[in-house]
Amino acid sequence: MADNNSKQIAELNQKVDTILEYVNQQRLKSQAIDDLIADASIIGKDVYDSTVKALDDHEVVLEPDQLRELGIRLAQNVGNFNSMLDTLGSTMDLMKDVGPIVNEVIIDTTKKLHEFEQKGYFEFMKEFGRIIDNIVTHYDVEDVRMLADNVVAIMDTVKNLTQPEMLKSVDNAVRVFASLEMDDIPQYSVFKVMREMNKPEMKKALGFFVTFMKNLSKNNIN
Repeated sequence: MADNNSKQIAELNQKVDTILEYVNQQRLKSQAIDDLIADASIIGKDVYDSTVKALDDHEVVLEPDQLRELGIRLAQNVGNFNSMLDTLGSTMDLMKDVGPIVNEVIIDTTKKLHEFEQKGYFEFMKEFGRIIDNIVTHYDVEDVRMLADNVVAIMDTVKNLTQPEMLKSVDNAVRVFASLEMDDIPQYSVFKVMREMNKPEMKKALGFFVTFMKNLSKNNIN
């Protein structure tokens, strides 16, 4: 019987020790919370005092109604804020994905610009700008308007001049003219000219000239 009572007393003491340990832990936790609240209160008071002083220095007056209205509007737009944050997150993810591509584009563009510079493109454009400047300097608006009105006819003329047959004829004429010795041109009398006129090549040249003049006159009349 005595052993049984001793055993019960020991178990009771163990339970009392457990309860006291639990109570002590709760007391420590409560004290830690109280200390945290006290520290937070001090920090909050300092922040509040600093904010009030800063607002006072800038002569800012906050009305309670305005603060209440601001709080209501913030509460009403919580969903919008969440959507905005989601959009911002998606944008940041997109920037991370697009960033390498943009870097490659920048690198390729830089290389291409360097290549253009090495080939003289920029210098060419600079000199071409001088051409435009000379045109603007020497011609007025009316000249440019007349050019615009006749640009189709000019392009048709250029198109006809750049035909292979026409280019070949012009090239032949230029070569013949360049081969002439202007200081060693022989003199022809009237009788010598008449004899030259009977040669086949001169007759062919006269035929070409007459045919050309007739067709030119016909086109002018039409």
